[in-house]
Amino acid sequence: MSFDGIFTKAITNELQQKILNGRISKIYQPYKQELLLQIRANGQSYKLLISANPSYSRVHLTNESFDNPSEPPMFCMLLRKHLEGYVITSIQQLEMERIISIETRGRNELGDETVKQLIIEIMGKHSNIVLIDKERNIILDSIKHVPPVVNRHRTILPGYDYVSPPSQEKLNPLLVDEETFLRKLDFNSGKLANQIVGAFSGVSPLFANEVVHLAGITGKQKLANAFVTQIEKIKNHQFQPVIVVGKEKEYFYVLPLSHLGGEVKSFPSPSDLLDRFYFGKAERDRVKQQGHDLERFIRNEKEKNDKKIIKLEKTLKDAGKAEEYQLFGELLTANMHLMKKGQKEIEVNNYYDEFNGLVSIPLNPLRTPSQNTQSYYIKYQKAKKSVNFILDQIEKAKLESMYFESLLQQMESASPKDIAEIREELVEEGYVKAKQTKGNKKNKPQKPTLEEYQSSDGKPILVGKNNKQNDYLTNKLAHREELWFHTKDIPGSHVVIRHPEPDEQSIIDAATLAAYFSKARNSSSVPVDYTKVKYVKKPNGSKPGYVIYDNQQTVYVTPDQDLVRQLKK
Repeated sequence: MSFDGIFTKAITNELQQKILNGRISKIYQPYKQELLLQIRANGQSYKLLISANPSYSRVHLTNESFDNPSEPPMFCMLLRKHLEGYVITSIQQLEMERIISIETRGRNELGDETVKQLIIEIMGKHSNIVLIDKERNIILDSIKHVPPVVNRHRTILPGYDYVSPPSQEKLNPLLVDEETFLRKLDFNSGKLANQIVGAFSGVSPLFANEVVHLAGITGKQKLANAFVTQIEKIKNHQFQPVIVVGKEKEYFYVLPLSHLGGEVKSFPSPSDLLDRFYFGKAERDRVKQQGHDLERFIRNEKEKNDKKIIKLEKTLKDAGKAEEYQLFGELLTANMHLMKKGQKEIEVNNYYDEFNGLVSIPLNPLRTPSQNTQSYYIKYQKAKKSVNFILDQIEKAKLESMYFESLLQQMESASPKDIAEIREELVEEGYVKAKQTKGNKKNKPQKPTLEEYQSSDGKPILVGKNNKQNDYLTNKLAHREELWFHTKDIPGSHVVIRHPEPDEQSIIDAATLAAYFSKARNSSSVPVDYTKVKYVKKPNGSKPGYVIYDNQQTVYVTPDQDLVRQLKK
C-alpha cells in the first residue's frame, strides 16, 4: 500500500512541524470510523482528519468540510471530555510502523494535570483509534472494539491494558548501511523487491520496486547504493509528495515513483497530497454503503421501464398493422363468394395495388367466410384505438426511465445528506414508503443546502446535487437575470452563477462544475448549455428536477477534479 511506514514518517514530521504544542479546541466524529480535531497552533487553525475506515485509513491535515451528525457518537463525547482544551506535547511514530502516538497534557474536571495518548493505527481493515491513560497505560475507549473472542492476545476494550501490535521482527531501514542491506538479501533467489519488503519494516512494494528500478541491472552494490540513497532522503526529511496517474489506477507516495510512468502531480506536503487523492473517494464509499438499497431500487425501476418500452414498441409495431387489417377486411368482403369454411388462406387480387397483384390472406378454418371477414374489421378497430394509447404509454415510460437515470447520476456524486433528500423525494413521489420514526413525529421541511463554489475571480457559484436542490436553486433561489447551466442532453446538476454579468472565465468555471456533476464526468469536451434563469421553465406536472429552456448558448469543457477542488469554498 502507498500509506506505508515511510509515508507515516513523512506525515508525522509534518504534524510535528505544524501542530506540536497546539491546543485541541473542538472534536467531531462526522462518520462512524473518522474523527476531526480542530487544533490551534502557532497562530493558525488546523483540522486533523483521522480515519480508521478499512479502505481509506489515514491521518492528515485537511481543508475539506464535513457534515457532522446532530448528536455526536459516544466515542466523540468521551474524546471531548478527555482531550478538548488539552495541549499536544508529543507526536511520535512507533519505530517505522504505521502507528502514530499523539500525547496530550491538560487538567481534568478536578483540576488535576493528566496525560492522555491518542494512538492511531493505520493498518487497513485492522485500523483503529485508541485513547489511553498514559500514566496507567489503560484503554479509556477506542473507535473499534476488539473483544477477547476476536483477539485474546490484544484485546481493545475500555479498562484493558494497551498492548502494541506484535512486532514483525524486521530491521529498521533507517539504521541499515549498505553492508547490512546486502547481508539480508539472497541475490540467487530473485524477486529482490519482495525480499526488500520482507526484510525491512515500513517498506512497501512501491518503495522496493523504485529501489530496484533505480539500481537497474548493474549488480549488488548498485542496489545497495540505491536503497541507502533513498533512505538518506527519508532521514533528512527530503520528501517529494507525488501522485502518479496511470492508465487504470492512481498511486501516491512521498518519493518519486519513476518506475511507474504516467502523469506525475507534485504537492507541497503529504497532507495536501492526501486531500487531493481521497477527494470524494471516501465519501462515495460511504454513500454506497448507506444508499446501497436505494441505488438498487432506482436501478431496478429504470430497468423495469426500459423493458416496458421494448414491450410497448413491439405492441406498437403490431398495432401498426391496422391498415393491413383494414385492407384484408375489404378484400375479403369483395371476394366472399370465393371463400369456403375450412380454408386456411385465400389468394385474391389486390385492387388497391396499381399492378393488381395477388395477396395471400390467412383465414381461420373453423370460422365462416363472414366471421373471418368480421374478425379483420375487429382487429383493425382495436389496433387503431390502441396506437394513441401505446404512444402515450411509451412517452410516460421514457420520462420515467430518464427520471431514474438522473437519480442514478445523482447517486454517483451524492453525499450522505444528499442520499436522505433523494430518499425523501422518492417517498413524496410515491415510489417508496416512508420509514417509521419514533413517536411518528414529522420534522418540518428544511431548505435544501446547496454546494457553494467560487469562480476564479471570486463570483459565487451554486450547484444542486439532487432534484430537490435543483428545483430549489432554479425555481426559488436564483434571480431571473443570473446565468443557469446544465449539460446538453445529459443528466446532471443545475448550476447558477450568482452574478448578473459574469466574465468569460466564470462561465467556463460554472460549465466545468456542471460537466463534473453530470453523467459525463469522465468524458472530455462535454457540451454545456447556459441561459438566463428567466428562460428556464418547469412544465406543469413534470418530475422533480425536470425543466425546459431556450435562448441558450453552448460551451464545451472537460471536467477537471483539481479545478473543482480549487473552486470549492
